[in-house]
Amino acid sequence: MQHEITTRHALLNSQGHLTEPGYTKGLLMDYDRRAIKAGSLRIKEWDYYLITCRDYAVALTIADNSYMSLDSISLLDFRTGWQQTISPMGVLTLGKRNLPVSSSNGDLCVSKKNYGLEFLHRGDHRLLRFHMKNFCDGKPISGEIHLENPPQESMVICTPFAEKKTAFYYNQKINCMPASGHVEFDGSVYEFRSGEAFGVLDWGRGVWTYKNTWYWGSASGLVDGVPFGFNIGYGFGDTSAASENMLFYDGKAHKLSQVTFHIPTKADTFTTRGGCCGQSGLTVETLDQTEDYMQPWTFTSDDGRFEMDFLPIMDRAACTDAKLICSDQHQVFGLFTGRAVLDDGRVVEVKDFLGFAEKVFNKW
Repeated sequence: MQHEITTRHALLNSQGHLTEPGYTKGLLMDYDRRAIKAGSLRIKEWDYYLITCRDYAVALTIADNSYMSLDSISLLDFRTGWQQTISPMGVLTLGKRNLPVSSSNGDLCVSKKNYGLEFLHRGDHRLLRFHMKNFCDGKPISGEIHLENPPQESMVICTPFAEKKTAFYYNQKINCMPASGHVEFDGSVYEFRSGEAFGVLDWGRGVWTYKNTWYWGSASGLVDGVPFGFNIGYGFGDTSAASENMLFYDGKAHKLSQVTFHIPTKADTFTTRGGCCGQSGLTVETLDQTEDYMQPWTFTSDDGRFEMDFLPIMDRAACTDAKLICSDQHQVFGLFTGRAVLDDGRVVEVKDFLGFAEKVFNKW
């Protein structure tokens, strides 16, 4: 079942529950932080931009997660496998950062002693500016990215959580945003050229449950000169009303049903010796299946409309374990090859199409 929301109304009702779970092709539901009935420390709000070209990428985040803020700058070089991410955090921001209630307007700026980020709306385009004094080995980074903002459909999901009625996930993904600009770091200029570089916006507002795992994949580019991209994912919240799987072709969105990530695994054998109090123990071998993220993946769909192979080129991995707060992230960049079927039956064939797929586990 894929329920499309077609009328504008408040995102939450008077009890703080989602009024209508489902999906839209634009930011139709009205978000109001004051309508949330969950504890104030559980609210999460973020704007995340990823800009890619064939050789490198930059990612920028401004987030207010209530009990902590997070700002992030990432630079990835696919040619050499080098990557760096710096994510300064603050405490008890509790909505004071005033993230906009809509992705379509409102500027978002952070200025600190050693870094700054600006996400600016300029009508037909967005302007992203950033700098950090000590990004890597004492060397600074700076950049400016121009993102065109043409009229186009996007993926918007309104997802509840079955275990907690006041928890929800309100998320928009805008793919295929033509990008241009540059990043300067360590004597090099990373040029993002028009027609070769594209951005995606991950705009989210919500209340999450404490422990969850999600899968997310995204890509944007040109196929025979036509803008094409996709958003795929699952695992986060109760998606019985609608999935977040969607294709984008020439500004129009095409809804998919279910897509499954097939991540290869590897077998690790551990040998331990038991026994105590001077007694000799027995050798025990345990077989543990774990993901092997840098081996080729596959993607399949329940209706045959999204069938892809995926060749990884970089794993942007990060793991934090502070017991009560834990995050294990694998954002894997690589090349998609396969086929996608639009709503009218047209088939889009891609080969070595740059994008990413990730698996993220969080306790926070």
